[in-house]
Amino acid sequence: MEIINNLEQFTQRYHGGRKWQRCVEAIRNVDNIRPGVAHSIGDSLSYRLLTGTTTDALFLGHRRYFDVHYYLQGAQRIEFAPKEQLQVVECYRDETDREFLKGCGETVQVHEGQMIICDIDEAYRFISDGPIKKVVLRVTVEDGYFHNK
Repeated sequence: MEIINNLEQFTQRYHGGRKWQRCVEAIRNVDNIRPGVAHSIGDSLSYRLLTGTTTDALFLGHRRYFDVHYYLQGAQRIEFAPKEQLQVVECYRDETDREFLKGCGETVQVHEGQMIICDIDEAYRFISDGPIKKVVLRVTVEDGYFHNK
């Protein structure tokens, strides 16, 4: 997992590649979307605004998409671990790009203005002590575009 301190640092680090530029475009569009409604930009990125409090019982892992979380308000703890150190509870499903796991990992806390990038080799569980507001982006792991589009 990578923690990035602010949007400016993200744009400096990931200035190349259309999918990363689309992340910034999506974040800048956040004032125009309703919470929980999924949006997409091209074929490499989808995003939605999440608000409230959530605590996940299980770790969540992906294989085809990175999760990028940009925190607009509040703070959240994130427990993460390499998938090989966790036990599979629900096998990977290609149609949802999800697998659920259990176990223990390392915990960090992120806050307003920070971003995280969730690697596909790790699984995550999010723990909220109070209300949060964040943009969750799903970004393809592929460098280019899908060949069938």
